[in-house]
Amino acid sequence: MLIIGTRGSKLALTQASWVRDQIQRRFPEAALEMRIIKTTADRDQLMPLRSASRRGVFVKEIEEALIAGEIDLAVHSAKDLPSNLPDSLEISVIPEREDARDALLSAPEITLVRQLPQGALVGTGSVRRQAQVLALRPDLRVTDIRGNVDTRLEKLRAGQYAAIILACAGLNRLGLSGRISTRLDFSEMLPLPGRERSPSKPGKTMRVSAALSRS
Repeated sequence: MLIIGTRGSKLALTQASWVRDQIQRRFPEAALEMRIIKTTADRDQLMPLRSASRRGVFVKEIEEALIAGEIDLAVHSAKDLPSNLPDSLEISVIPEREDARDALLSAPEITLVRQLPQGALVGTGSVRRQAQVLALRPDLRVTDIRGNVDTRLEKLRAGQYAAIILACAGLNRLGLSGRISTRLDFSEMLPLPGRERSPSKPGKTMRVSAALSRS
């Protein structure tokens, strides 16, 4: 039995299911199980995530389950991983990358960042995105936004924000690419180095890692 640890959000489950399906396709005889693990960030939707003390809040409990042998591998978005993994864990594989661009979501008539009204409120939980949006449009008001993709889309629909910024990759995987107002070119916003990674214990899932690397 190979147990895959994941958070319980729709996007996390979609990504973990993709990894599970790739493993099953290459090893039809394998017994696979997905195990949902609640993290600190899942339990507390109001806490600020910027401080150093908040590093790893999306993955800490999953890492602990890996180290304890309760799961065999985990699937994360790379943005959620802290810079340094525990010594007993490694990043086993980085699957082929989805669309690496960031997406602006706004009213139907908005198709470019420059079309946002003066002083419009833009929601994003990423310091990287906040800095780059303000470099493009210093007049905009940029603030944090929490919640899963559906929650953020609902906040946009309710008028709490004039626009929000999400990853194209996540929207594509959830079948929500039609909600994108514009995909931000790399000249406007540079992405993170990766989106999806699968940490595991060294050597524990070597054949699986090799298979996923060829996917």
